Amino acid sequence: MDRILVIGAAGQIGSDLVTGLRKIHGAANVYATDIKPASIDIVEGGPFQILDVMDDKQLIHFIIRHKITQIYHLAAVLSGNAEKLPVQAWDINMRSLLNVLEIAKMVDDVKKVFWPSSIAVFGPTTSRVHTPQLTVMEPITVYGISKLAGERWCDYYFNKFGVDVRSIRYPGLISYKTEAGGGTTDYSVEIFYEAIRNQSYECFLSENTALPMLFMPDAIRATIDLMEADREKLTINSAYNLGGFSVTPKKLYQEIQAHIPDFKIQYNPDFRQAIADSWPQSIDDSIAKRDWGCRYDYDLKKMTVEMLREIGKKWD
Repeated sequence: MDRILVIGAAGQIGSDLVTGLRKIHGAANVYATDIKPASIDIVEGGPFQILDVMDDKQLIHFIIRHKITQIYHLAAVLSGNAEKLPVQAWDINMRSLLNVLEIAKMVDDVKKVFWPSSIAVFGPTTSRVHTPQLTVMEPITVYGISKLAGERWCDYYFNKFGVDVRSIRYPGLISYKTEAGGGTTDYSVEIFYEAIRNQSYECFLSENTALPMLFMPDAIRATIDLMEADREKLTINSAYNLGGFSVTPKKLYQEIQAHIPDFKIQYNPDFRQAIADSWPQSIDDSIAKRDWGCRYDYDLKKMTVEMLREIGKKWD
């Protein structure tokens, strides 16, 4: 039976991923960890421990003691915050990944590693429409540079040492469980909370900025499906493109306004606009669909209904 470690369990992806993994593998077999407290559901739903992935000695001790077989390493400084502290963000994002890869190389019990990449690996020289799996990649942000370097390290550790590390280039992720955490696509989460709380929102991107997005349930299933896929069928050792649906702030606003007629929006682009302008508008994820059957259940309309319903429950 697999014994799974989730690093960064208090974050946007981690909080949903832990719940999904516990349903499959049993609560006792999924160890949630973070450097900060997680939600009550995560802490009370199975084993949880404060753990710093930057402390390689503490990390390897934990992995050996609990006989961990799979590691999901989600901890990172996201795009917006990384631009404010570039050297610190690079150090955290890179050193934490290398700690995990080195441990996976050394500890025989560890059979698989998941590490998330991002559409931030692309840049202004990349084709922005239907961006292919293999293309020019010249990111202009610290976050994107660290993700591109991380992809190369993952490919290196697979080919050099046989570490079975798998990755997805996530688009913008939309979730109702946790609020925004410093990313360039986080307007797509903030807008729902502000629509319900205040019926108004000031967006930090311009109204026609198209970006690919993915509703969290689809992201979680894709992540687990990739980790459960037959290794021999996988042709990408760096990170798979994932597409979801493309949306602009204006289109998302209009979808929400159909449910909340008094909702108002203003556009006040900040430094994140330049980041968004360097990222793809849509993604070609045909290789993920071919290799491990990636698929999505949610489009913009279906996602909007569920986001409003679930966030609304918090204010009932």
